[in-house]
Amino acid sequence: MNVKSKLGLRIKELRSQKEMSQKDLAYASDLDRSYIASVENGQRNISIVNIEKIADAFGVSVSEFFDNDEFKTNGKE
Repeated sequence: MNVKSKLGLRIKELRSQKEMSQKDLAYASDLDRSYIASVENGQRNISIVNIEKIADAFGVSVSEFFDNDEFKTNGKE
């Protein structure tokens, strides 16, 4: 799985845990809902600035955002 897909899945996971819609997340992170959707679908190369905005919207640090088994494999399947 590529890193864009991993990021998208992580955002979906956190959004689900926080019971947020894409619209809720977009509002909280000051990003467009269609941008959130394309990131979640692994179609966008997201900047670290936007990762930080999304992490802040979830109330987690960037390191907590990446504290997930998907990101601990060093890119190996």
